[in-house]
Amino acid sequence: MSGAIALAQPDLLRLVTAGSVDDGKSTLIGRLLYDTKSIMQDQLDDVAALSGRRGVDGLDLSLLTDGLRAEREQGITIDVAYRYFATPRRRFVLADTPGHVQYTRNMVTGASTANASIVLVDARKGVLEQTRRHAFIASLLHVSHLVICINKMDLVNWSERVYHDIVQEFSRFAGRIEIADVTFIPISALEGDNVVQPSTRMPWYAGPPLLCHLERVQIAAEHNLLDARFPVQLVIRDAASDYRGYAGRMASGALRPGDEVVVLPGGRRTTVSAIETFDGSLEEAAAPLSVTMRLAEDVDVSRGDLICRADNRPAVVGELDAMVCWMSQQPLNDGRRFVVKHTTRTVPVVTAEIVYCIDVNTLHRDESAGELALNDIGRVRLRLAAPLTVDAYRRNRATGSFIVIDEATNETVAGGMVLAGTPNPAGRERERSTNVVWSPSTLTRAERWRSLGQSGATLWLTGLPASGKSTLATEIERRLVTAGRAAYRLDGDNLRHGLNGDLGFDVASRAENVRRTAHVAALLADAGAVAIVSLVSPYATDRAAARAVHEQLDVPFIEVFVDTPLEVCERRDPKGLYAQARRGEIQTFTGISDPYEVPEAPEARVAGHGSTIEDQVAEVIAALERVAPRSD
Repeated sequence: MSGAIALAQPDLLRLVTAGSVDDGKSTLIGRLLYDTKSIMQDQLDDVAALSGRRGVDGLDLSLLTDGLRAEREQGITIDVAYRYFATPRRRFVLADTPGHVQYTRNMVTGASTANASIVLVDARKGVLEQTRRHAFIASLLHVSHLVICINKMDLVNWSERVYHDIVQEFSRFAGRIEIADVTFIPISALEGDNVVQPSTRMPWYAGPPLLCHLERVQIAAEHNLLDARFPVQLVIRDAASDYRGYAGRMASGALRPGDEVVVLPGGRRTTVSAIETFDGSLEEAAAPLSVTMRLAEDVDVSRGDLICRADNRPAVVGELDAMVCWMSQQPLNDGRRFVVKHTTRTVPVVTAEIVYCIDVNTLHRDESAGELALNDIGRVRLRLAAPLTVDAYRRNRATGSFIVIDEATNETVAGGMVLAGTPNPAGRERERSTNVVWSPSTLTRAERWRSLGQSGATLWLTGLPASGKSTLATEIERRLVTAGRAAYRLDGDNLRHGLNGDLGFDVASRAENVRRTAHVAALLADAGAVAIVSLVSPYATDRAAARAVHEQLDVPFIEVFVDTPLEVCERRDPKGLYAQARRGEIQTFTGISDPYEVPEAPEARVAGHGSTIEDQVAEVIAALERVAPRSD
């Protein structure tokens, strides 16, 4: 079977319903299911037993979707309920989402894969805050088709004037958001008017009923057929047959055997040699087909990497500039650390900046907002510990969306949409040249290191202030140089006299301090020297980013944790900084008013107290020799 056949599903429409509380969403869905004869007899029997309110043949149609006991007791929708139905012209997957503001995050879940959104408006109440909120979320999630169903027309005596007033009010709001197609339909979900059959009680309405309109919505052109994106989920190896394949699901576009591809974020080029499934080989893999892909060369590919065409690549970024819908009771503040899951890749992140929060009623951007509360929508910058390969969400939903996870609770706390122009890898805006090309040396690294008789590496010493990092780094440098091995110490304070002299000590500046230092150290290591970095670097996210810089250049990175108790560091206090922090003169000081995240698996752990400097140096140099011996 060709992958192109799997992609071509114009008869399947994904819907999401939204609206304010008691606008009739569940009743509308029940009506669609009932009138399209998509309800099993046992379901009808259960609903008949529970119904006590008026409806079709005495049935309460809302009970067909409000399946939770709490939903039935309160008469509201709490969780997202998915329903499936079909007509001769089209198949439908419909997500019924809650109307209460505290469940807005569930609407985001339901709309994230939808082609069209049905937003209900109670004809008696008009356009409410939740109406605007849900329409804005639909716009944010790039739902191309919006259907505004003005419900309960039977309770306003089928008034044409009420209908047109609501149309005008919503149209004014819709003109300020990005929705390609907005359609208005007056209905009565309870009575069935204009839901499946045209209404005889609203002769002034000349448009089609809801179901007829949904059958005609055109979505085939919305599939991304241009951008071939294949996130690798699993590496399949068979040592006996020397088989190596990469399993995953095509996120968008299509690939064929013989196509030239590149593996990101590493950037290695190769070609597709075969595309396979359990049923055999394919001539093409197209979204959303799950396949195993084989490559012509034995390149380094891991879970989380992305295979794409060599001439059509997503951006490889160190920072996400994104819109997020915050879903946690605990607010989002600058400096908080999370994990981002993007396609099959998961990386630690830190919140670099909250750019603004959006008022969904006025669409005003509050640039003074210092946090995002539950259900807030805003623009943020997230700094990544390792690079991601992303497209702008408006171009590609699959590679332009992500979720944010709280590591401590494993709770999904936000859904995010990547904006265009994402990446500077630091936590601040900087101009970046676009017309530069890396100039390679005529010497290969192997030739350089062989001629020098040594290999390069970075020793990254991290620990609390006054833990003894600088003293240890100085002695390591002396020992290595005396022994005839090129080495240079990059001390945090020294760097802040020049290269990093423009940086402060906020979270973003500390991350930029680490980033710049990591790039300098990696270049020294590439040259064959041993770069000895002495930097507090308190956050695991930043240290992981430094390691990623070295991995991209394929030079050794050796993390050394100088493990000295806080009380010992504070007792030493050679610069008097701990005393100033205790007096409140320094607001963010590591170990006192700011956390230090202990490395989980450093290559070397040195006792900064209770051992001699000779023992400490010997332990670090032993780690260096294990990873990067003097002569390759």
